[in-house]
Amino acid sequence: MGHQVIIFDFSVIRGLWETRVKKNKERQRKEKERLEKSALERIKQEWSFILDCRKKGIPQSKYLKNGFVDTSEKTLDTYGKNSQLQKRHALSDEENKERNKFIFQLSGEQWTELPDSLKDQIYLKEWHVYNTLIQTIPAYIALFQDLRVLELSKNQITHLPVEIGCLKNLKVLNVSFNNLKSVPPELGDCENLEKLDLSGNMEITELPFELSNLKQVTTVDVSANKFHSIPICVLRMSNLQWLDISNNNLKDLPEDIDRLDQLQTLLLQKNKLTYLPRALVNMPKLSLLVVSGDDLVEVPTAICESTTGLKFISLKNSPVETIVCEDTEEIIESEREREQVEKEFMKAYIEDLRERESTPSYTTKVLLSLQL
Repeated sequence: MGHQVIIFDFSVIRGLWETRVKKNKERQRKEKERLEKSALERIKQEWSFILDCRKKGIPQSKYLKNGFVDTSEKTLDTYGKNSQLQKRHALSDEENKERNKFIFQLSGEQWTELPDSLKDQIYLKEWHVYNTLIQTIPAYIALFQDLRVLELSKNQITHLPVEIGCLKNLKVLNVSFNNLKSVPPELGDCENLEKLDLSGNMEITELPFELSNLKQVTTVDVSANKFHSIPICVLRMSNLQWLDISNNNLKDLPEDIDRLDQLQTLLLQKNKLTYLPRALVNMPKLSLLVVSGDDLVEVPTAICESTTGLKFISLKNSPVETIVCEDTEEIIESEREREQVEKEFMKAYIEDLRERESTPSYTTKVLLSLQL
């Protein structure tokens, strides 16, 4: 039996969620304190200590005093616990150093362009560049044939170089919250791409058809842009499981949306949809559908009564104060910040929903709480 959650105020449910998280953390803290003080936990610690001593060949007389187990760290230290820990930490440090050799990280508004030394590190497997004033990605990125992850969120990037299509091993591309207005068709040559995040650029209106070649993509996030319809190339991504196209200008959905037969999550809130097509019922793996209900006048009954376990969430947008501002860039920046906050909350809310899938009355509780 499917469930329908009607949320009347976005801020109210955020408050409810935050309160529940705090209560859960407090409950976990108290339980941890109770276990630490319990005799059972003490016995467990003593047995673990005895086993460690036996493995290390420590004589019983060293840790058994008058019938009581002495769990003092000095006992183990005497027999080389420190040296073993040091070896373990040394190995861990070596592994981290080895892994970090292949990761490039850069952040801070003092950066307006990438350092020149970067072009000599073509062995890198990951770039993590965020919160900078960098506007362009150099063409020499084509030399990084081993690149797997390209995280470029929250910068000032205005366009992606066509050379990005040379990154045949790229699996993750995140260019969210930049200043992109378009995406190069060459991106379709990144045949191993699995995650594409173009959210928060505010100005992208379409995607090139060549992106239809991305058959390995499972996650696409194009929220907070200016799409008037779901791009054709997205409908051809046969392995797509997560699609977030919220906060755009969608007025309707394509009748053949059910060709996305692997799709599990579809986020459509903050658009201008007036109806939902019946084709949504034909999507066998769709388990979460989120829309904004303000403009909806037609919703197929089968969606609400789905026997597939579909969670249908209709958000009611709460009123937002209009701020008069002469600086257009300031307005856009404010929109971006708000969108970031809402995306973080929505992600946490969805994770919480999935954790509570075993509680059939959960959606009812949310509805009742909001009506009080």
